Amino acid sequence: MARFRAVRAGEPHRRGLRRRGGQRLAYIAWALSGYLVRRLWQSILVLFAVSVLSFVLIFLSGDPVAVLVPLNARPEDMDNVRHAYNLDQPIPIQYVLFLQQAAHGDLGDSFRYHSPALPLVLGRLPITLLLAAASILLIAAVSIPLGVFAATHEGGISDGLTTVGSLLAVSMPSFWLGVILILVFAGTMRALPASGAGTWQQLLLPTLTISAFGIGLLTRLVRRSVAETLRQPFVTTARGKGLGERAIAWGHVLRNSAIPVVTVMGLQLGALVGGSVVVETVFAWPGVGWLMIQSIEARDLPVIRAAVLVLAGFIVVINLVVDLAYTMLDPRIRL
Repeated sequence: MARFRAVRAGEPHRRGLRRRGGQRLAYIAWALSGYLVRRLWQSILVLFAVSVLSFVLIFLSGDPVAVLVPLNARPEDMDNVRHAYNLDQPIPIQYVLFLQQAAHGDLGDSFRYHSPALPLVLGRLPITLLLAAASILLIAAVSIPLGVFAATHEGGISDGLTTVGSLLAVSMPSFWLGVILILVFAGTMRALPASGAGTWQQLLLPTLTISAFGIGLLTRLVRRSVAETLRQPFVTTARGKGLGERAIAWGHVLRNSAIPVVTVMGLQLGALVGGSVVVETVFAWPGVGWLMIQSIEARDLPVIRAAVLVLAGFIVVINLVVDLAYTMLDPRIRL
């Protein structure tokens, strides 16, 4: 009987906890929805600004009609081509027509391939994302252990070697490093293919090339962030409880140092996708970057605009994911 009364007495307390838990979940959902709405409007403004800049700056490269017609074309033929692609209209009118088509998911037809530009770019996007994903995994797998190891051996020989190696990785231009890797591994050793895509061997050299800068940058950041966190009072408390240095570094310090690391990794992923133009060109990697270079050479305006907008949209999504990850890593951060 006494046990029954105790259970009945504790029931209101449990109902109160469930009610407060439900209220907290409702508040989180409300805050998240409001935050996503604000970020959606910001993303639309960013994409609008990118579309305006790309639309205007593209015309500074010259007249695209000069590439679309033969060298001995008559002026009447050039005027007909301009009229067919609405290039005879003023730039503001062309931009309004572009927005009207873009609202229906149509970014125009490629001058070179004679097919819709957006599906053409989206078809190359998985190849670029594969290179970016492999690179970001390599950056995380190399730089985080190196940074933690250097921070836990601060002032030692390993710390100095890690610092020198990071500076060298940051200082090497990607196009130069790519050419050197091709000469060594594809030319001299004949161990890896120099170009193309489709096999893991063809993925290695572009991944190493595009990852070098990120490895150097993130290693230095992890080393500095972990070294600063190791001086915090909670680390002294953990040592006083008898925890080992490895458990402290990987179980406590790394998570408290994760905010700047996640920020830089998100920025690096966006940079890998947007900055893969040079590396894809060096290794003939058939992604969005290589398509952009070919389109710039051919002055294929619809493909250039579609590629710029797709890459900008991907970077906007990455920044949103990084911001949402902050709240999971540090409960003190609110949306």
